[in-house]
Amino acid sequence: MSAVLSELVFRMPNVEINVKNECYRPKEWPPNPDWVVSLDASGNPLSRWKNSEWDFSPWVGKTYKLDFAGGKSQIDAPALGLQNQNILRLLTTWLLWGLRGPQSWTTLRDSFRKIRRIIAFCESEGIVASELERYPHVFIRIPALFKNAERDSVLLLLDRLQRHRKEISTCLLGEIKLKELAKLFKDSGPSAEIEQTAYISPRIWRYQNGRLRECLVDFYENKEKVEQCYHFCVGAYVKNVGSLEKALTSTDFPATYLPFTKQRPSTNGARKGREYHGPFINTAQRFGIDALLQRWITLKSKDLYDIRHFGAYLNLIQLVAIAYIANFTLQRKEEAGGLRTDCLIWENNVSVGRFAVICGETTKTDKDSDARWPTSPNVEIAVHAASTVAKMRMLYTAQVDIFQCSDEDKKNPYLYHYTYDPWSAVRGGIKPYHIRPDMPSAQNLIKRYPKIFDVGTMKITEDDLNYARKFTPNLDKDGKFQVGKQWPLAFHQLRRTGAINMFASGLLSDSSIQVIMKHTNPFQTQYYGRNYTRMNFNEDVKRIIDEARYEITGKQIGDLVSERYVSPAGNERKNEILVNMLSSKDFDTLVKAGKKGEVFFRETRLGGCVKRGSCEYGGIESVARCAGGDGNKPCHDAIFDKTKKKSVQRILEITQERAKLATSNSPRKGALNAEVKGMRNYLNVISK
Repeated sequence: MSAVLSELVFRMPNVEINVKNECYRPKEWPPNPDWVVSLDASGNPLSRWKNSEWDFSPWVGKTYKLDFAGGKSQIDAPALGLQNQNILRLLTTWLLWGLRGPQSWTTLRDSFRKIRRIIAFCESEGIVASELERYPHVFIRIPALFKNAERDSVLLLLDRLQRHRKEISTCLLGEIKLKELAKLFKDSGPSAEIEQTAYISPRIWRYQNGRLRECLVDFYENKEKVEQCYHFCVGAYVKNVGSLEKALTSTDFPATYLPFTKQRPSTNGARKGREYHGPFINTAQRFGIDALLQRWITLKSKDLYDIRHFGAYLNLIQLVAIAYIANFTLQRKEEAGGLRTDCLIWENNVSVGRFAVICGETTKTDKDSDARWPTSPNVEIAVHAASTVAKMRMLYTAQVDIFQCSDEDKKNPYLYHYTYDPWSAVRGGIKPYHIRPDMPSAQNLIKRYPKIFDVGTMKITEDDLNYARKFTPNLDKDGKFQVGKQWPLAFHQLRRTGAINMFASGLLSDSSIQVIMKHTNPFQTQYYGRNYTRMNFNEDVKRIIDEARYEITGKQIGDLVSERYVSPAGNERKNEILVNMLSSKDFDTLVKAGKKGEVFFRETRLGGCVKRGSCEYGGIESVARCAGGDGNKPCHDAIFDKTKKKSVQRILEITQERAKLATSNSPRKGALNAEVKGMRNYLNVISK
């Protein structure tokens, strides 16, 4: 037995699997051929380790199979012999159950296909994939299997497997051969310039974030009216069709059963006890939500708002809530779309106080799970709004057996799910509740709900491009980002933008960054960067934030050569700093050096600090020591940023007023006077 079995755990988010399930972890390594790897919707064994296909469809919510044998398609999945099938099974088992397993089914499938491509190539050459290193004439042809844009991820994937080759008991390439492969990738053709995910300009970010919140606040203020109208409408359908099950599952009601349609005078529905309430707009006006629908839902014609528009509005609230949460958690849209109504928890910590955490459903009993995202308290309104709609709909869905709602579903529904309203316009057949819908893209959301964002406001300006290019130099590569065009908003842009905004206050204008940063949790970077809690937060977001921090640090260091930064010790000291830190380094080299700890720059309220390691004086809570406000010379490692002048002047005025009110000769008055002197020293230095 090679693998440490206790480290093997099924970690895929949004799958209700725990230690009691056989598929939670293998009991031996290599796994027993009869070991169960997936379950059907009823919890019965669906796929076993020895099967030619592993079927995860019930968990994914759509057809999802990993094909080991192949042969059905010689292009996508050519046939594999038994030996190579078993190698692929072992590697796939480690990818899914091993350390740092995938956090999405899309990632797993992508990794599986890349590994399978190499193994299928070995099969076509008549060799066992684990012996690939022994066949150089096969090895040198691997680059032809992958596009330039795929090659970095292939190397990372193969490296992950080789680092655990002892535990897995096999791998495709060892460390030396991986270095050779990296060189082959580099030499086999110019690497395509990969366009970095766009950084959203502060104006666009602020606008979209504000509109999402405005939509949620509008719902919150009309919540009771919406709920009353919804219950009335469901009741009207139930009365006319005869039962709740028929109301929620039938797709072809005769017109005489529809309570919100105009009926012919000759209809006999009334004689059979059916009731009609006229066009739905009358009901909307009666409950006071007609103006609400008009503000957020677009009519495709000159017709009046009907019951389907009401359903579309409820869907909008759930989608807007997910998008708003993603603004602050940096989650992928699939992760945010898989949250349940109890996803928001509050933690207390002696270092940072009370803070909000968004939890994936797998984290309720597993404190070691990384499906946790520290976030801004602002997400509370989004969770509340989506929960209101989800629970309101579940009240009826739970009563119909065909939807197969579990006890957990009934108690704690998903924030986003398929809808089963009697008036649902598109059904696609009856789907059990555990089947999860795909979370639509941001562009799909905008297309479905044009009123959510104003077309004119979302047009790109020259200032937007200038800001975005600071963090995305090749932004204009494919022509999507041009002045006058609509900003092509995407969820993955929110992830990178949020990470950069945590560190970029010195690189953005004061007015913009203040508006942005007041929406974020001031301790969020501390959660990811320091061990303030025993909980493990999301590793993927940690990686994004680390990359952003190093990127911002590199840009800040690179900017030191400009006249923007001055040293309180004079130009000679600044030049000394530049020689030590920059030399001939370009930006990419600076970022890499920052990761290795070879250069150091920490932003402060007055500019920056180039001291290695921690500083007991901070530069954030107090600037007295940095600028010599304590009676000594300014700190030798301090560097002043001229662009912070307005901010310092504003804080200086406030501090002066506080100093006047402080008790004479008290420690507080002395500390405040030191702060005042330090800020005045800063202003004198940058004015020279």
